[in-house]
Amino acid sequence: MAMDPKTKTLTKLVAVGVTMGALAWASVPLYDWFCRVTGYGGATDVAETGSDEILDQTIKIRFDASKERDFPWEFRPMQREMEIRIGETGLAFYEAYNPTDKPIAGTASYNVTPFEAGGFFSKIACFCFEEQILQPGERVEMPVTFFVEPEIVTDRDAKYTHTITLSYTFYQIDLPEETQAALETEDATEKTVN
Repeated sequence: MAMDPKTKTLTKLVAVGVTMGALAWASVPLYDWFCRVTGYGGATDVAETGSDEILDQTIKIRFDASKERDFPWEFRPMQREMEIRIGETGLAFYEAYNPTDKPIAGTASYNVTPFEAGGFFSKIACFCFEEQILQPGERVEMPVTFFVEPEIVTDRDAKYTHTITLSYTFYQIDLPEETQAALETEDATEKTVN
């Protein structure tokens, strides 16, 4: 039984729409996966442990911090730069402060420049792996443990890298209403006790 031309056209348009919607939905996770695998766009690697090989060659790591507009925290690196041997595990700290009178949650996005170095910069532990909640007036030091993979020295593009900049940008996130209310109640209780 043949389909009439209008039904056939409508079926094709619906199929195209569904396909385009599926591709749009999948584009963000696929792009994120692509960046993590290739280091494109300054995405970094994640490692369970440090490197087995440490070279005599050193590399300078610079630290940068920013935040989205109107995000009330203060956020800064506690050191502007350090020099480490390639493959050596480094430890750096960032400081965050909530000057407001209410609990605020945030999460950090990150990248490294130059982009060619992204695939060779590995984080072992980082505050950016989970959301951060700061109580009113709370100041915290947040660590990041990392190393630069020794393979950087033989990569066609990245081998000319002498300085890598690790950048974080903090964004405010909304907590579920019950979590926000519980945090505010907890903070009020602490103020009453003290």
